[in-house]
Amino acid sequence: MNKIWDQEMIEKYNYSGPRYTSYPTALEFKESEFDVVLEKASQCYPDHPLSIYVHIPFCHKLCYYCACSKLVTQNQNKADIYLDSLEKEIILRGAAFKSRTVTQLHWGGGTPTFLTPQQRKRLVMLLRENFNFSPDIEMSIEVDPRSLEVEELPELRALGFNRMSLGVQDFNSCVQKAINREQSMQQIKDLLQAAKDLEFTSTNLDLIYGLPLQNVDNFAYTLEQAIALDAARLSVFNYAHLPQMFPSQKKLNESDFPMAADKLAMLEKTITMLTDAGYEFIGMDHFAKPDDELAIAQKNGVLHRNFQGYTTHAECDLIGLGVTSISMIGHAYIQNKKNLKEYEDAVNASGSALWKGVELNVDDLIRRKIIKDLMCNFTLDIKAIENSFNIDFFDYFAEDMQLLQTFIDDHLVDIKQNLIVVAPQGRMLIRNICMCFDFYLRQRNRQRQFSRII
Repeated sequence: MNKIWDQEMIEKYNYSGPRYTSYPTALEFKESEFDVVLEKASQCYPDHPLSIYVHIPFCHKLCYYCACSKLVTQNQNKADIYLDSLEKEIILRGAAFKSRTVTQLHWGGGTPTFLTPQQRKRLVMLLRENFNFSPDIEMSIEVDPRSLEVEELPELRALGFNRMSLGVQDFNSCVQKAINREQSMQQIKDLLQAAKDLEFTSTNLDLIYGLPLQNVDNFAYTLEQAIALDAARLSVFNYAHLPQMFPSQKKLNESDFPMAADKLAMLEKTITMLTDAGYEFIGMDHFAKPDDELAIAQKNGVLHRNFQGYTTHAECDLIGLGVTSISMIGHAYIQNKKNLKEYEDAVNASGSALWKGVELNVDDLIRRKIIKDLMCNFTLDIKAIENSFNIDFFDYFAEDMQLLQTFIDDHLVDIKQNLIVVAPQGRMLIRNICMCFDFYLRQRNRQRQFSRII
């Protein structure tokens, strides 16, 4: 029996809410002059190691479902122009953080494998020359199987990449055609086998449920194929249809979308099949094998969450490089400009394209810690919060605990021995539970701006 799934509770609490890749969320970001803020924030934890995120915005082909920040082009020279700008930002940030050790690097997009081997080498060398890389750095890259030949994988490994995430979405040809992302199953198999042969530390497959022409049976086929491929991690995302924000989604035939009840059934099937196959349910949309670092970190209560999702690098400050990327430095979140031309113009003028963000106050830091612990580890140590922030928990969070009471009454949350513990059937609703501690959400009626929980 699936102990995580409770149909009645999921239907009761299936309303909109944040994903909490940060607290406060990006809705609280304001435009300001953030170069001084970043300099001040960088002094908060001068001994913390760094995680670097680099955004590559280019794609060769448009995927109709996509909600990422991207530019579809066949012109490879645009990447050279972008790298010229990125070089200036890397030099500026590297000089400010040269004393820090970089323990994690991630390339996202867009499609990082849009870059040619020469462009990829140039970017890695720029980063290595301007930052202090740890000898055992974790380097990961998002891969579109259509834009990377198996013969190129040794080149990525030689550059230092030891983790990769493959964007698969669905293995059914009818679904792939509907979303304009047709790809070969054999190519995916070959890439995963080559990654194993080259001793990549971890591989991840990205899947999406709720796409056109999907149903419970054919998505089960996709899950069967994913399980057979034996990736260390699986991410199974809920498709959010927001054509007013992402015009490419208008190309999808809305009459082909599965009904809400079918989406729930697909998610239940996902949890059942993956946990039966030995994967641990990490939270929200992530699954990992028991011996994977994510699963081990969660068992040890040290899992972390940032703008890239779940991570084991809780101690890191995060530097975002490139258009639209977000940094988390000290007590501040700061985002680069989202428009490519505006980003390039700003960086070419000053080396920096900081745009908007937020400085965290003490209340933000307390609530960020609570939400992170609940999101990642499903447990909150009340005494540890009281000791860390010198507060009386139940007095400070009197209003929050009133909001939490409905989850306690429904046996989704329990309080025992100074711990708030999320029950297995409450894990599907962890976003809702965390919303009880979200001060900003209470202040504004903004729930319509978030995706639905399930």
